[in-house]
Amino acid sequence: MAEARKPGRNFLFVPGPTNLPDRILRAMHVAMEDHRSPDFPKLTLPLYEELKKVFKTKDGQVFIFPSSGTGAWESAITNTLSPGDKVVSARFGQFSHLWIDLAQRHGIDVIVQEEEWGTGANPDRIEEALRADKNHEIKAVMVVHNETATGVTSDIGAVRRAIDNAKHPAMLFVDGVSSLASLDFRMDEWGVDCAISGSQKGLMLPAGLGIIAVSPKALAAMKDAKCRKCYFDFTDHMKANPSGYFPYTPALPLLYGLREALAILQEEGLENVFARHHHLAEGARAAVKAWGLKLCAKEPKWHSDTVTAIMVPAGFNGADVIDRAYRRYNLALGAGLSQVAGKLFRIGHLGDLNELMLLGGIAGAEMAMRDVGIEVELGSGVGAAQAYLRGAQAAKEKKVAAE
Repeated sequence: MAEARKPGRNFLFVPGPTNLPDRILRAMHVAMEDHRSPDFPKLTLPLYEELKKVFKTKDGQVFIFPSSGTGAWESAITNTLSPGDKVVSARFGQFSHLWIDLAQRHGIDVIVQEEEWGTGANPDRIEEALRADKNHEIKAVMVVHNETATGVTSDIGAVRRAIDNAKHPAMLFVDGVSSLASLDFRMDEWGVDCAISGSQKGLMLPAGLGIIAVSPKALAAMKDAKCRKCYFDFTDHMKANPSGYFPYTPALPLLYGLREALAILQEEGLENVFARHHHLAEGARAAVKAWGLKLCAKEPKWHSDTVTAIMVPAGFNGADVIDRAYRRYNLALGAGLSQVAGKLFRIGHLGDLNELMLLGGIAGAEMAMRDVGIEVELGSGVGAAQAYLRGAQAAKEKKVAAE
């Protein structure tokens, strides 16, 4: 017997892929065209300049690969490093772990700094490692800006200060996959040498574009890099991109979608985008507090504004909450990964999202928890989030009126 149709839309509250605005869906609904045509650069050339604004860089060079963010990770490693090179990387979640694993597979000697899951990169430990490296054998520091597995955001500005305090020439590589276009990202100010992102989160697109902004310092490191590369070679792009073309077939509908996404971000204003994400995240955190549950993030300084990771009480499995939410309420929540598998579930709140959408996700999570036996009071989380969101908005309106 066929499963009955579920009416309405699926409520997508994983921390990526995120909801696609209708404008972007329409923009991607295009016929195929010749990506070698004389008109093609009219689409592509402005994308690089608009992306530089999102990365907040004037000097960085942007490359767009038909890949996931993992491809952009690989491009950073292979274009700037050689097998045997040393890098420092903090591991505090599944995605920092995977990036370390990728680097090791390319023969990079990763000095892993283990941090408790629920915390982030420790600038003091990074500075200590760099100060001890008298011969400057460490070539780069790798940090995940926003670790979606645990709902933790690291302070990249503090990492840059640590590198500077140590007077060390190491490059700074930052994974901004789940932070770019959602959290404030300052490539030039923070001295980021490889800033990595993907299309399916803050940029509100399907997965399929690996995007990286590269500093002049990292581009200069290419001449000594000995890692094998082909598909992710910057050199091929540097030859083709200035004239508006790619070294191989691009993901054409995604480029049209990217153009529309960048227009949407510009219309809202990046600072307003960041403020909206913080506003919604605080509403989600108010709900968790009302439920009497704990976040995976150990302290407020680690709180992520793009995803809230919620610990389930002892004796319960977060996977059961996720399964119930999906099957009964057509709500997709994020699962616990690796060390936190079964210990939590995640509410993603990034991309094209507003207050009522968030409240729907909170309500569904609340009902799913109650259904599996977790003693949360129905309406408590929704009510707390409503109170916060209304109060914060009223305070904002009052401040604007006073000005």
